[in-house]
Amino acid sequence: MGNVVAMILAGGQGTRLGVLTEKIAKPAVPFGGKYRLIDFTLSNCVNSGIYRVGVLTQYKPHVLAKHIGIGKPWDLDRKDGGVQILPPYIGRGDSDWYKGTANAVYQNLEYLEENDAEIVLILSGDHVYAMNYNDLIEYHLLKKADGTIACMEVPMEEASRFGIMITDLDGKIVDFQEKPERPKSNLASLGIYVFNYEFLKEVLVEDEHDPNSSHDFGKDVIPRIVNEKKGNLYAFRFEGYWRDVGTIRSYWESNLELVLPLPPFNLYDPNWRFFTHSEEMPPAYIAPEARVVMSLVSEGSEVYGFVSNSVIFQGVRIGKGSVIKNSIIMTKTEIGENCHIENAIIAENVRIGDGTRIGVGEDARSKLDPKVYTGLLTVVGMNSIIPGGVVIGKNCVIGVGITPEDFKSKEIPSGDFLIKQEE
Repeated sequence: MGNVVAMILAGGQGTRLGVLTEKIAKPAVPFGGKYRLIDFTLSNCVNSGIYRVGVLTQYKPHVLAKHIGIGKPWDLDRKDGGVQILPPYIGRGDSDWYKGTANAVYQNLEYLEENDAEIVLILSGDHVYAMNYNDLIEYHLLKKADGTIACMEVPMEEASRFGIMITDLDGKIVDFQEKPERPKSNLASLGIYVFNYEFLKEVLVEDEHDPNSSHDFGKDVIPRIVNEKKGNLYAFRFEGYWRDVGTIRSYWESNLELVLPLPPFNLYDPNWRFFTHSEEMPPAYIAPEARVVMSLVSEGSEVYGFVSNSVIFQGVRIGKGSVIKNSIIMTKTEIGENCHIENAIIAENVRIGDGTRIGVGEDARSKLDPKVYTGLLTVVGMNSIIPGGVVIGKNCVIGVGITPEDFKSKEIPSGDFLIKQEE
């Protein structure tokens, strides 16, 4: 098969996730009760027997770097290979920051050469999926391709959100459209690529010296290869579970899919385990007066109220008489007594006072950013403290680090927001 090296693109800002990514990179966003988004890509690598992994970071990388550490939870703390964090180089003038996904890999060609890469697997660190990369690589070798792109069919009305492939009968890509207004097909790129190293190096060097390029795989490199017929690119059709949780709505929906009796994404498969770095906590406690219906409750949590159709992360405390419905409550958040929270995403380390109501009333268009905050969901940023008795409507936003002193009123109407202005 040749020596395989994986490069995980983990520098994304994730602006469509709003306050959830204000202080952390998108791949570090918590998911599924105890994981972070990058855990799924890292776990796919080790489950596929790939132990040479570079993680390319950029935007607010501290939480992500601390989470990955030396890679021990994923068995990537190895003397030969293992995981390595690859931030942008320091002291190279205009090249200090990665200019795009292609430039990020270009800046780390030396890392690939040091690891004797023959086949390079380029992955995104912010998608939720389970994939055996060996299937993709074997297809790539069978086709004698220069590069192969993992794809899946998506609804035609969603095709304009993706890079779209047009293939011949043999699976060779003959046309590529990056987020087209009028897509020619519904075969969408998953942002998962495999390249022969020498071919990849050649196209990246050429792209780097193109002054008109934005140095992005989807926008520049892939179209150039296809349109100028620089190599043979093939499409590998993936039929498993894959989700881009890049919006508030898709993030909420993907989490709540996990509580279904037969979830489309299986966290419990003993043959394909997902690993993470998390704090050791005691078992979850469900009090005699509590009731939990169709929900995930992670270790360290204490539930004294009613929880329905929700994902409760580690170390969460839900007080007596409180009702949680259709919501995501992240790590170490404390909810007081007699609260009502519905259709909400509450980030890490939030404190909610007694009698607070969140996600109530009629829907309203977001006054902050209607493109980001939509669909009845109220979002509370990390490290915020909400005083008791406050009523927060639907489609509201409470920013990061909000304190009781920031509340000028006991009511935040639907569609409104409370954000600290940066000094």
